Amino acid sequence: MFKADPGAAMRRDWDERARKDAFHYVATWRKDWTVEDFQESGEQEYLKLVQPVLNQFQFAAQRASMLEVGCGAGRMTGSFARRFGTVHALDISIEMQNLAKQSLAGFENIRWVLGDGTSLALIPSNSVDFVFSYLVLQHLPTEELALTQAREMLRVLSGCGVFLFQFNGEKLPTMNWKGRLAWGAVDVLWSLNLRGLSQTAARWMGFDPAMAGKSWHGASLRADRVEQTIRAAGASTVQITGGDTSMAWCWGRKHA
Repeated sequence: MFKADPGAAMRRDWDERARKDAFHYVATWRKDWTVEDFQESGEQEYLKLVQPVLNQFQFAAQRASMLEVGCGAGRMTGSFARRFGTVHALDISIEMQNLAKQSLAGFENIRWVLGDGTSLALIPSNSVDFVFSYLVLQHLPTEELALTQAREMLRVLSGCGVFLFQFNGEKLPTMNWKGRLAWGAVDVLWSLNLRGLSQTAARWMGFDPAMAGKSWHGASLRADRVEQTIRAAGASTVQITGGDTSMAWCWGRKHA
């Protein structure tokens, strides 16, 4: 359906969101973020979401390398950099990364990687010990792209490496038919590369035009498809929680 490179379309959208209000579009539950509050929220989520998984696998981070897929404006990147030997912070948006670089300028162990949104091609195979992604796959416009990113996470992991990522597994729509129809029309325009019309239509319907298009309303993934995909890509251990919710989590370990 895409008339243009989906990676270019996603970068364009996320650069615009970063220029408008980066912190809000990364963490939409609040509109008045300060830099300090934004990063503290990332630290709290590191302790809540990441540390228990690393503890489960008795993973020692001090000398390890990790990849953050979708670092955004660096909300959690500093938490990784304080604990890991090397952090590869990847994002599709140069505007988001520029903000992250400013607030995390004191860290010398962060390698900033500008991704293409469709693969992890700039990260060598078997090169990192831990891969993490949060609030990213849910924005990818197609199931194929989201599952490709999941495969790529396993590719870049070293043997016995650990992965943890979140995806949208929700099966039932969260809005009524009128809302689905309205957003569907907006998304079709975006997919046809009619960005201006897509944003105009969103604004006319009372929506946030920065959320127009399938770079925001991405694909929902079935938990069984996710598990099949990453097992085929080399996972030896797989655990999924909340598989039928918008906050589904998948974690495990790669074969040695």
